[in-house]
Amino acid sequence: MAKVRPFRGLRPPQNLVTEVASRPYDVLSSEEARAEAAGNPRSLYHIIKPEIDFGPTVDEHDPCVYEKARANFNLFQDKGWLVQDENPCYYIYAQTMDGRTQYGIVVAANVDDYMEGRIKKHELTRRDKEEDRMKHVRVNDANVEPVFFAFPDNAVLEQIIKTVTCREPEYDFVAPDGFGHRFWVISDSEMIETITQAFAGIPYLYIADGHHRTAAAALVGNEKAQANPGHTGEEEYNFFLAVAFPASHLKIIDYNRVVTDLNGLSADEFLSRLGKDFIVEPKGEEIYTPASLHNFSLYLKGKWYSLTAREGRYDDADPIGVLDVTISSDLILRDILGITDLRSDKRVDFVGGIRGLKELKKRVDSGEMAAAIALYPVSMKQLMDIADSGNIMPPKTTWFEPKLRSGLVIHKLSE
Repeated sequence: MAKVRPFRGLRPPQNLVTEVASRPYDVLSSEEARAEAAGNPRSLYHIIKPEIDFGPTVDEHDPCVYEKARANFNLFQDKGWLVQDENPCYYIYAQTMDGRTQYGIVVAANVDDYMEGRIKKHELTRRDKEEDRMKHVRVNDANVEPVFFAFPDNAVLEQIIKTVTCREPEYDFVAPDGFGHRFWVISDSEMIETITQAFAGIPYLYIADGHHRTAAAALVGNEKAQANPGHTGEEEYNFFLAVAFPASHLKIIDYNRVVTDLNGLSADEFLSRLGKDFIVEPKGEEIYTPASLHNFSLYLKGKWYSLTAREGRYDDADPIGVLDVTISSDLILRDILGITDLRSDKRVDFVGGIRGLKELKKRVDSGEMAAAIALYPVSMKQLMDIADSGNIMPPKTTWFEPKLRSGLVIHKLSE
């Protein structure tokens, strides 16, 4: 059963939150972070991307960069730009995009739950990325950025969310990207106990986004446990920062593909080959969006096509084989275009659906790419079914938006 607990969050004062809060470290380059933080000494980028305080020739993984993160983190606390709550709290975090709002509960999640499989993953992680975030957690002795969890809908927690969000929020602002962010503090001891017990009745939590941050946080907590002869499991380092959303609140956005060439085929030959596994329907010059599972859109030579996978070309009983990302990877990228390794092949690139299908058209029309394939989004049920089965999704399957804003609350590993 899921073990979570409240914690003494380290947070910006209400009047500074918009200066402190930032996008996550991994969605922008050092140059972009340097530009966004320009003239703002309170930007969290000085902690999560501290290479911006050096010249562009300094490597972001240089030891001096991690030490700068520590120095800046201490500075933010000394200056009162980050202030720790007196008592352990839970928090509610609401995000609004395109008129739709999702509400998450900010918790301290349990390291043992991750190590023992009660926090489930659906993606592989890379050791180099884990090590980078582990260094960041170690040097700051804190989880500065949250990870993004989902959990099966729970009536008790849904009622807590409704009750709390009727109040005035602690933070309420619209970020430069147009997404709204609101944040409430839960300090009532009875409500805190209700939340803790409700999560204790949930068998699994699911990583929606932030696999590397989750692994890094858990591995550092495990390191600290092994180094402590008196370890009990209740130490603060045995918990890490997460925002957990009811699954029904979340919407996965499509993650699309563009390819540099047609593997020596002409456009007509490529369409003919596609016809063996798909029903191919021309849609003209107007953008065509996939209408359902197993339906794809193809943009080629200035025209859009509907591709519907023929029955018998995929396995509905296989949680991985039934995914549209698997169908397109196997029947189009591998069998026709000869692209077998999505992680390393330079002939394929990936475009998050937040950019829209116009971005696919733009990259093909420019001549940079030869064709684009748009996919119907994966559902939360599919994600959770795959995690439950112990399988791993293919690369570049899910895209969650909006991203969690960093800097609204931080979890320190030592009180």
